[in-house]
Amino acid sequence: MIELTKDQGIWTVTINRPEKANSLTSKMLEELTRIAQDAQSADAFILTGNGKVFSAGADLDEARAGLAVSPIWEELSGAIAALPCLTIAALNGTLAGGAMGMALACDLRISVASAKFFYPVMKLGFLPQPSDPARMRALIGPARTKLILMGGQKILAPEALAVGLIDRICEADALLADAREIAADSAAADASLRAQIKLLCSG
Repeated sequence: MIELTKDQGIWTVTINRPEKANSLTSKMLEELTRIAQDAQSADAFILTGNGKVFSAGADLDEARAGLAVSPIWEELSGAIAALPCLTIAALNGTLAGGAMGMALACDLRISVASAKFFYPVMKLGFLPQPSDPARMRALIGPARTKLILMGGQKILAPEALAVGLIDRICEADALLADAREIAADSAAADASLRAQIKLLCSG
């Protein structure tokens, strides 16, 4: 349910459980975390999904059994954020719930026009992942972060682009090609140089 391809130094990780809206089980999260930890050697890292939804968040049965509050979510987003290469979330559709963390941890987020973004964590009786509010606030400001996390609002892709939650809207059939094009120069650069530039960009 998690697929990895490597091509010219670009690692592409695909969540492949479309029949369940790419909802994430503990085993899937563990595999994603392992791949992200191993990707220290990648020249670029792209995260995407199969189907019309990037991810609906936690698998409902496992969420009720405790996955919703598992530290694995934070381990995954932390592993992605720590990568020295350019990381891109290529969002093939709606992004919801705990899955928001891995996209927020990426350097860039590109999306299809039909995607929606929401994080109904408070409504479900949970806190967000510890690092998510700060990462979201850095992108869209405190008020809009509260709009999503406390107001429970669904943000459509055009608004997400306008406020900075995503960086580009792409045609669905060109999404991965666009992600690879964005990653190409960075992937071809000296590893030390791109890591230093990423640090400079991160402040």
